[in-house]
Amino acid sequence: MKTDTQSKQQAAAIRPGVRVGRLTVAEATPRRKNGYIIWRCTCDCGGEICLDTRCLQRGKVTDCGCVSPLRPMQKDLTGQRFGRLVCLEPTDQRGPGGGTVWRCRCDCGAECLAVSTQLLHGHKKSCGCISHPPLKDFVGRRFGMLTVLSYAGKRSGMHQWRCRCDCGAETVAGQSLLQSGRTKSCGCLKKEQIRENLRLVDGTSVTILEATKGRLLTSNTSGCNGVYRNRRTNKWITQITFKGKTYYLGSYDRLEDAAEARRRGEELYDSFLQQYYADHPDQRPPQAENSTG
Repeated sequence: MKTDTQSKQQAAAIRPGVRVGRLTVAEATPRRKNGYIIWRCTCDCGGEICLDTRCLQRGKVTDCGCVSPLRPMQKDLTGQRFGRLVCLEPTDQRGPGGGTVWRCRCDCGAECLAVSTQLLHGHKKSCGCISHPPLKDFVGRRFGMLTVLSYAGKRSGMHQWRCRCDCGAETVAGQSLLQSGRTKSCGCLKKEQIRENLRLVDGTSVTILEATKGRLLTSNTSGCNGVYRNRRTNKWITQITFKGKTYYLGSYDRLEDAAEARRRGEELYDSFLQQYYADHPDQRPPQAENSTG
């Protein structure tokens, strides 16, 4: 850190009324930067800017930004090459974080805009002419249940297309996903497949009942599905869910009584499965056939 004596010596060269380019030093502020006094300066355009003593002494900044789009301490990239891009001039635009946006010319002849941080960190090396995969014309083409309506830009390195699904909904899908066949609908096709796999009947899944019949659910802590202890009353509560509704089967002092109530309740499941297999004999699993004789 600079001592008070050093700060005073530096301030002696920069004082109110001193001009640096289009700037006139107005007054010292209480702030410091690396020990240097920060001065409030007015610009000929009427704008203001705060700069430290060293910046003013070196003449690195001569206006508030009204003439030069470069801000204090920002690099001048004019003429520098980054991949296929050559920086032509800074613009008055700012990117995320306040970085200067540069107008650049690509080796392909096209011009584009790029933020200084993108160029310096190697995140942008062309106008987009070497991007992979190349943008294709998909408008009007069909992919599964999707019809492409328009281009929706690029996200996470993948071209995106706005599509209308045969179900009437619209969605945005990646170009590579459409080409590979991994995306064929707005999601309704996957939902329908899930419903088919679950074999839902009035909100109850035949598939889940078959998978859990006689097995203890991993989330259970009582040792019996549908039975849990009420900590407030210290009783065992029994319930069962069937066709989208949960039914209360009673409150018991003993776990054995609660488990027996649940077993009687599961007779609903047995009747339901028997009726389903009667209506869909081709869906009857081998164990069900053996159990019925």
